[in-house]
This record gives sequence, structure tokens and C-alpha cells, in this order.
Amino acid sequence: MNKKNIDEDKNFIAGPGCSLKKVLDLIGGKWKILILCFIYQEGTVRYGRLSKMIYGITNTMLANSLKEMEADGFVVRTVFPDEMPVKVEYSLTDKAQSILPILLELKEWGENNLK
Repeated sequence: MNKKNIDEDKNFIAGPGCSLKKVLDLIGGKWKILILCFIYQEGTVRYGRLSKMIYGITNTMLANSLKEMEADGFVVRTVFPDEMPVKVEYSLTDKAQSILPILLELKEWGENNLK
């Protein structure tokens, strides 16, 4: 199979057209799924609560992950500039809500199989 065929073949695992790879690129890594699940659990959450409740995450990693997820259409960042200090809240988009059942099934699988 030459390079051109691989690039065009959506069924080629991890190739440029692979939908699973695209999903993993968006929500993969150590923190994004945990952030999404926590925001889902809370509904709307402030940055400080996220940083306290997601054990082990650094401020830099949390800020970068939230910026990426906002750019990818998974979270909405709402700023309340009239409050001092400025209040910032994060909530999930419909796009993020649509992937949550899959993530929660992974969580359940882990609870049942990784004891």
C-alpha cells in the first residue's frame, strides 16, 4: 500500500482518515476525559473547583486542557467581568454531552474490571 492509498483510506487504523484516532487526538491524554466527566457531574464549574477536585493536575495542564477543549468545541467558558475577582465558569457543549455516555461506560467498565 503506498502513502497516497493510506492517506485516503479511512479504514486504515491510525491513518489520517481514521475516526478513532481523531477522537483520541481530541480527548486523549491524561486529563481531558477526567475534566469532561467532572464538569458533567457538576453541571457548571469554576476553575478553582476543577483544580482542587482533579487530583494531581497542575494549573498549567488544566489551563491548557480547558483552552484546547474550548477550541475543539467541548467546553464553554463563561466570564463574568463585573465580579471581582473575575468569575470564570466552564460547562459542556452539546458535542461534549454526546460523548459522555461512552465515557461513563468506560468508567463503569473500569469499576467492574479493574479492582
